[in-house]
Amino acid sequence: MTELLPNHVAGRWQGGSGAGTPLFDPVLGTELVRVDATGLDLPAAFAFAREQGSSALRALTYRQRAGLLGAIVKVLQANRDAYYEIATANSGTVKNDSAVDIDGAIFTLGQYAKWGDTLGDVRALRDGDAARLGKEPVFQSQHLQLPTHGVALFINAFNFPSWGLWEKAAPALLSGVPVIVKPATATAWLTQRMVKDVVDAGVLPAGALSVVCGSSVGLMDALQPFDVVSFTGSAETAALIRSHPAVAERSVRVNIEADSLNSALLLPGAAAGSEAFNLLVREVVREMTVKSGQKCTAIRRILVPAELYDAAAEAIGAKLAGITVGNPRNESVRMGSLVNRAQMKAVSEGLQALSAQTTVLYDGRNTPLIDAEPAVAACIGPVLLGARDADAAQRVHDVEVFGPVATLLPYRDFAHGIALAHRGQGSLVTSLYGSDDAALARAALAVAPSHGRVHVITPEVAQAHTGHGNVMPMSLHGGPGRAGGGAELGGLRALDFYHRRSAVQASPGVLAHLGL
Repeated sequence: MTELLPNHVAGRWQGGSGAGTPLFDPVLGTELVRVDATGLDLPAAFAFAREQGSSALRALTYRQRAGLLGAIVKVLQANRDAYYEIATANSGTVKNDSAVDIDGAIFTLGQYAKWGDTLGDVRALRDGDAARLGKEPVFQSQHLQLPTHGVALFINAFNFPSWGLWEKAAPALLSGVPVIVKPATATAWLTQRMVKDVVDAGVLPAGALSVVCGSSVGLMDALQPFDVVSFTGSAETAALIRSHPAVAERSVRVNIEADSLNSALLLPGAAAGSEAFNLLVREVVREMTVKSGQKCTAIRRILVPAELYDAAAEAIGAKLAGITVGNPRNESVRMGSLVNRAQMKAVSEGLQALSAQTTVLYDGRNTPLIDAEPAVAACIGPVLLGARDADAAQRVHDVEVFGPVATLLPYRDFAHGIALAHRGQGSLVTSLYGSDDAALARAALAVAPSHGRVHVITPEVAQAHTGHGNVMPMSLHGGPGRAGGGAELGGLRALDFYHRRSAVQASPGVLAHLGL
């Protein structure tokens, strides 16, 4: 029997009492490890983190907690090669795709370590200047941000087992809030291994970092009023979280990142073969194939002027034809597998749902796999769909196929293109392509209300931009409406979620002794 990965709760490693759920290599089909959380005393685990971990972290200053993040970075860097091996085996990703997850996580931690150091040796943050409460300045109000006296529970998705943990944990730990992470079962191995390495290195106080692998049953029940929960996943699960008594009755603060039908928009005036046109084509192909399209920020809808529909279909299809699919251990493979056969089934069902209102412009499903058996591997080639009537193809604006799938849509004019971007009903990101700065600025302001991030690409930034789907810690990650209404990262703005705002009303003398 394969290894049963232990959970780390209440300051110690604990195995589940069940046989465990097996995790598989999605390309070879072999069992790797098992995970199980049966029998864990979750209320005790949360109480330990809330009392021991929280107290120890809050006793430190922001600068000292930033030092902890720097120590975590060193631990992860020392074990980086092992993480790549786990990602290849458990997620089926090629090395470049694993880097987005692993190196992206380490980079994000490093940034928060630097930013945290600038906050200095204080334990609370001033929120604006003191305000007079009367004619004379003898009684004033000073707003503060203070770490919440609770636990941060992370319920994460399968596609980023490394980055998904650390992009949340970095601002939480910097804020002085202990973390309990529940990774998605399918790819929990990498998250568990990273937590194990950090815990074994002894760089964090007891109770500051915990991991529960397996079922999430009972996790929400253990939450108390000053705890917070951050969820990344489906809209259906998000709805269950929002309706849970911990949120509905105990007012536990919740952050949600859910489904997102992100778009890429080529502005009017760009000709076929122009630099802006080529930049769109290149980015669409990259976003369709990185991590096999399993990114919440991937491009799902491609909006182009109607007269460029055929040219765009041909150009994107030609580049997709060069994508090799199969075993990520083979250096000639550019795109690995989906996370498992269940996800492959979900992608096939999504394609079927869209088929009634779209046509297939490029079909990579029959492309021969490299070093992989089609009957075993969860591999699927990229598929480009198209709908000449973008308004009538309602399903394209409703159904997200979480894989290497995107749909090309024509628009009549600028206003129509902007309207189609908004049809996503709230998205994490949209990208704009063109060469007219004024028009691009106008478009950015027009789409921003329904998008968490607007990525504007001109020829001048062709080599410098960070990518439509790459989430950088300096910028907001989240989006309104369908995307969940959440907000993560954005530099030190991320600390807001883990702090409570309070107004201290007192004399200037008292306020001067707050230690800010």
